[in-house]
Amino acid sequence: MDHDEAALRVLDAADALFYERGVQAVGMDAIRAASGVPFKRLYRCYPSKERLVAEYLRRRDQRWRRRMADFVDERTDPAERVLAVFDWLGRWFAEPGFRGCAFVNSFGEFGAPSVVADIAREHKDALRHYLDGLVACLPVDARLAEELLLLIDGAIVSASIMRNPNAADSARAAASALLVARMAQSTAP
Repeated sequence: MDHDEAALRVLDAADALFYERGVQAVGMDAIRAASGVPFKRLYRCYPSKERLVAEYLRRRDQRWRRRMADFVDERTDPAERVLAVFDWLGRWFAEPGFRGCAFVNSFGEFGAPSVVADIAREHKDALRHYLDGLVACLPVDARLAEELLLLIDGAIVSASIMRNPNAADSARAAASALLVARMAQSTAP
């Protein structure tokens, strides 16, 4: 097994274990066992658990945002693109093994200041930037993106803690109402 294959096996194992059990509950021994990568090679790939956690979160960020964007990109109408974010969330919430936001979960374990907090902020900033782009295509105030972000985070927390996959539907309804109100304000004399 070469370095790249070992690093990927370790990262895949860490991803599954960290998301399922929490970062602090998973030791490097469990990752070694799940990945089949010997400790010596594991630590050559990831010299510290903090580095492995950072890579896990960065990869999860890229995959999560790409999956959402791919789903949203199937729509052409600007308003429907905004609401499609919530449709995608509903699908994600219904997936087996859904445990909420890996970034919020990890931040809850580590707090601030930490590398985890920095990466969690980067993730939320990137999501906000993505929403800014969706909102920019509509005749609405740019504040709508921040309001949508709050609805998204609230839906994720509700779906995770309350085990309520319908939280996405409720957040979508609220987003739709906000969208209609903001669009009406922009066309009012």
